[in-house]
Amino acid sequence: MDEDTSLLVIVDAANVVGSVPDGWWRDRKGATERLRDRLASEGLPGRPDPVEIVLVVEGAAREVESAPGVRVEPASGSGDDRIAELVAANPGRPCLVITADRELRRRVTELNAEVTGPRAALGGRP
Repeated sequence: MDEDTSLLVIVDAANVVGSVPDGWWRDRKGATERLRDRLASEGLPGRPDPVEIVLVVEGAAREVESAPGVRVEPASGSGDDRIAELVAANPGRPCLVITADRELRRRVTELNAEVTGPRAALGGRP
């Protein structure tokens, strides 16, 4: 069985959506769908293909569906726990977690993931 060596990008949807004060709190699902669609159309700026993008959603955004190029992973509990589980389930595979959450950054760094902030998923746009 071949090991997947493409970059696994795991996006903390709630954290990234919450980093932009654009009224997301009025429609969490819609804001998450916009993030998913941006990632599906633009990929991850500055990162060469191939990448696998996983958008971890929680709460009201759990109803968001996957789109070509972006797999949506609903968290049954904590989104942070699901993100850490996904990193742990892919030992030896390069992983990039996009979040500003300090505790989550610590947890996934201990699992050998690389971490960057929300702007990476927003193409440098606020």
